[in-house]
Amino acid sequence: MSASEPTAASRKAKAAQTEVALKEAARRVFARNGYLNTKITDITAEAGRSAGSFYKHFASKEEVLQALLADWFAQAGEELSTHEAGDDLSKEPALRARVATYWHTYRAHLPEIHALGQAALVDPEFAERVAQIRHAQLQTMREHLQRLQAAGFDLPGDPAVLASAFNALLEGFCAVWAGGGGEPIGRVLGDDEAIDTLTGLLRHGLTGPRP
Repeated sequence: MSASEPTAASRKAKAAQTEVALKEAARRVFARNGYLNTKITDITAEAGRSAGSFYKHFASKEEVLQALLADWFAQAGEELSTHEAGDDLSKEPALRARVATYWHTYRAHLPEIHALGQAALVDPEFAERVAQIRHAQLQTMREHLQRLQAAGFDLPGDPAVLASAFNALLEGFCAVWAGGGGEPIGRVLGDDEAIDTLTGLLRHGLTGPRP
């Protein structure tokens, strides 16, 4: 093998770089044009790659979105795994850690979130994916609340209904402030204030007013 001939390792590294470039390009194009208006040629032009290069990594635009969603979920899992606050949502550190993870990953993955919502309007597979995501979030929160209830905590309602309400609050607040430009309150809402506000509101709903 000549010194100029690429090794298997270098080819693998180049392929990984191309995949990342295509995914990042897709995020930019989705954000700029909308998922439904995006064509594969838009993604390849944005990435500076050929159509042939695209199809070595992805079979379709839908597959790119699936890969981006997998990255989103992986980041959320990594963020939660780095926290040592525990799972007791009656304790502020644990609740704040979960709220912070939701907020930060929502902000970081807005193009994918908006693209998923658009795709779900026309593609039953993505509509089912949205339902699965919401069900998983609901089940996780419900299990946390059921553990509190089993420990003798006096919850203000059915854990399943509370979980739905909490998730709707998180999703709606993030959609308005992280994804929609916020409300006309005359100033910018910072990350810490947003997270503290959500944490305080949810904790108040769980445990009642602070003494």
